[in-house]
Amino acid sequence: MAEILTAEQMRAIEREAIDSGRASGRELMERAGAAVVDAIMRQWPEFDAAPGQAAVLCGPGNNGGDGFVIARLLADRGWRTVAFLLGDPQRLPADARANFERWRALGDTVEARHHDAGVEETIRGADLVVDALFGTGLRRPFQGPVGNFGFLRDRAPWSGPGGGPRVVAVDLPSGLCADSGRALGAPQGRALHVRADLTVALHRLKCAHVLLDPSLAPDGAGHPCGKVVVAQIGLDAAAVAAPALKLVGRPDFAPLRKRAAAHKYDHGHALVLSGGAGSTGAARLAARGALRIGAGLVTLGVPGSAQQEAACQITAVMLRRVDGADDLAQALADRRVSAVCLGPGLGIARAAELAPAALARPDSRRTVLDADALGAFADAPQALFGMLHGNCALTPHMGEFARLFPDIAERLAAPAAEGPAFSRADAARQAAARAGCVVLLKGPDTVIAAPDGRCAVCAALGENAAPWLATAGAGDVLAGFVAGLAARGWNIFEAAGTAAWLHAQCARRFGPGLVAEDIPETLPAVFADLDRGESGR
Repeated sequence: MAEILTAEQMRAIEREAIDSGRASGRELMERAGAAVVDAIMRQWPEFDAAPGQAAVLCGPGNNGGDGFVIARLLADRGWRTVAFLLGDPQRLPADARANFERWRALGDTVEARHHDAGVEETIRGADLVVDALFGTGLRRPFQGPVGNFGFLRDRAPWSGPGGGPRVVAVDLPSGLCADSGRALGAPQGRALHVRADLTVALHRLKCAHVLLDPSLAPDGAGHPCGKVVVAQIGLDAAAVAAPALKLVGRPDFAPLRKRAAAHKYDHGHALVLSGGAGSTGAARLAARGALRIGAGLVTLGVPGSAQQEAACQITAVMLRRVDGADDLAQALADRRVSAVCLGPGLGIARAAELAPAALARPDSRRTVLDADALGAFADAPQALFGMLHGNCALTPHMGEFARLFPDIAERLAAPAAEGPAFSRADAARQAAARAGCVVLLKGPDTVIAAPDGRCAVCAALGENAAPWLATAGAGDVLAGFVAGLAARGWNIFEAAGTAAWLHAQCARRFGPGLVAEDIPETLPAVFADLDRGESGR
């Protein structure tokens, strides 16, 4: 898993490099500027072949210093470049001021504070706009100048000729909190932020690159960062002692492969509990997911009223009658049942009855609770938390999360007045600590948190977006994926993260037209890609 940094961790790494004498501030700026220009030319080779008009927006700090390096390097490549400075050049930090002076000897600098219509016209008319205003250093709302830069928030992502300039952010689109991905702004009015087509993250990803504030993605516009690429600038690659997050990336296929000469019980037995007649579909999706991901056996536990319905719809999945808590206790007496999944289509009353039996101590069997298993305790979440143990995983979407953790959800929904703002990762961590188990908070940026503070994110954003997962039953399959890996003996935290990545990858591979039934059926192809080393990030 790749490490993801906070803004302060990134500053500490830079300070250590400068204090140790391994690099000066000006050297880091030069490397950063060169890395951004290189990323631009790699992303759009036509810009390398035919230089155009560039507008570089430079802020009052070191991010602005990076911008002046970029302006100079673009001009060296034949670009007609104008730099816009937001702030007083006399108050720039020493290294940024040096690069400002070097640029001023070569090209034009325009003060960006005034609201001259010509400033906005110049920016709109450019082929390339570089946002080097604030990057990861912003801690308070970006107040302006709205008249000049407001359109950079409301613009649609670049879509071809006539779509306006292509916008590149240095480290992070200005206006976003680096540690949460949220736009900093007062409770009244819309926060100003830049929407980029390409973001060049320096050294490592930051939290804002992989966390999404849904309010910043209107009409499916996606993450304000656009495509994110990581550029190295010669800093120490040693691991950070306590990274803010880890990114769930492409898994190694070896642990997913079934062992040679093993029998079915060696790969675990998952029990998926179903609702009554007419409500078995969600559990059947979860069961199919658990089976496809490699559980040796999967049994569907259904009430007598649904046995015939379920039997007509399943083949490889086994069937067992589970009418109530006593039946479930008998089923769990078989120690070969290594994981339980309850919630999808279970029904609130049935979930309230079966959850205590599924969670009975000293069993501590790996247990995945989703959907109705969460909704059954919406009015009394502490009753649920009192039954949970460290081998459990809760898999709520945001609505379910808000019912179980209303105070945490309220804090997450409050305006982000200053940074570092409260994030989805913070929310998941607090929820996991309170519940005493793993919490998988679903979304395009699915966050997985453990009670001990570990936190990872599976970011289906940008080039890795999986919008086809917005379909009924997709979450049921994800619960089954987690249960299937847990049944195979995986640590519940690792099972949740890997399941989330495989779930999104199935959607990406299948593409348009995906329905929930397609997800487990696409998994063999994803496994084959992994085995060949062909799947994406």
